Amino acid sequence: MIRLTTARRRVLVAHVPELANVGAGSLLFGQFLTERPYSLALALGGVVLWFLQISVVLVLAEGERK
Repeated sequence: MIRLTTARRRVLVAHVPELANVGAGSLLFGQFLTERPYSLALALGGVVLWFLQISVVLVLAEGERK
């Protein structure tokens, strides 16, 4: 298991939500910029990716409180 210092945990908690938003946004809305048809599977993948990354942030934030 990776042991994070308090400072590194704070950095992750501050920046992973931004990464989650970029990833989900590119998979959901970036499809409109291509000539290919809209892929529901790719859009759902973006939503799942967002939930996973936000879950990681919540777990890290909980560890910060202890």
